[in-house]
Amino acid sequence: MTRHRILTALRVGIALVTLAAVVYAVARNWADVSVHLGKVSWKTFAASGLAAVAGTWLTMIGWKTLLRDLGSDLHLAPASGVYFVGQLGKYLPGSLWSVLVQADIASHLKVPRRRTAVTGLLALGLALLTGLLVGLPAASFLLTRQSSGFDWWLLLGIPILVVLCVPRLLNAIIDRMLRTMRREPLEQGLSTGAVIRAVVVFLLVWVCFGVHTLLLARAVSGEGAHPDLTVASMTGYALSVSLGMLTIVLPAGLGAREGLLTLILSTAMPTPAAAAVAIMSRFIVTIVDVLAALGGWLYARSHHLVSARRAD
Repeated sequence: MTRHRILTALRVGIALVTLAAVVYAVARNWADVSVHLGKVSWKTFAASGLAAVAGTWLTMIGWKTLLRDLGSDLHLAPASGVYFVGQLGKYLPGSLWSVLVQADIASHLKVPRRRTAVTGLLALGLALLTGLLVGLPAASFLLTRQSSGFDWWLLLGIPILVVLCVPRLLNAIIDRMLRTMRREPLEQGLSTGAVIRAVVVFLLVWVCFGVHTLLLARAVSGEGAHPDLTVASMTGYALSVSLGMLTIVLPAGLGAREGLLTLILSTAMPTPAAAAVAIMSRFIVTIVDVLAALGGWLYARSHHLVSARRAD
């Protein structure tokens, strides 16, 4: 218990220090950043928000696709309630709170906890790997501070895509994980069709968020935007969020995501402008997450899901 409390305190402390550093950096350069924030019209802001809504919605569809293939075919409304309310857990230090919350909520819908937990972990894994795949071109911006083209970076992603579409490997990993945890195996494994559909959905998720970022970046850059801006925006969000997911001590990659996205975009625009885009992106995505969770919570309350019998 003492060790757990120490680790929790360290995670919270690191998160607070990171947040303070981000706030300080923004405040120090606020005069420059605020000028760029004012360049985004409400029309562009709304369009960027709609792209973020589409991306957020598709993440739930990818999760639902996996859950259905494992044996629980929830209708769209209850699936949305489980997924979006659970997603608020990612704003706590640690990466697995959302999975635990989703498993608890879904148990009220008679979905076995282990099935929901496995689905959540699979969704996180596929989102991470597809994000890294989409973000490969942006890696050149971080490493060389300029674009080095698509060709060879995309070739590196082919093995990742192949691995993603091998259900036998994923099922073996799931079985080993459950045995290690001394849990019963799943009633059925993943099928090839479901894995392919989920991968396609998650790829579309990153495309939507790329559009979300590009709209903000073009508005801030104005006319005569740098030729690398489209690539940096369309792939930079995926890479920054994916790498931010790996910083498990930070809630929703707070600070890490914004820092990485700013670094990537600053190769195609001034750094204060890039920081403004990262700040607006975080604000929009957070608002979308909160509204989606609110809608899911209202559905759960109106259908008395909390009083339903739990699954074992």
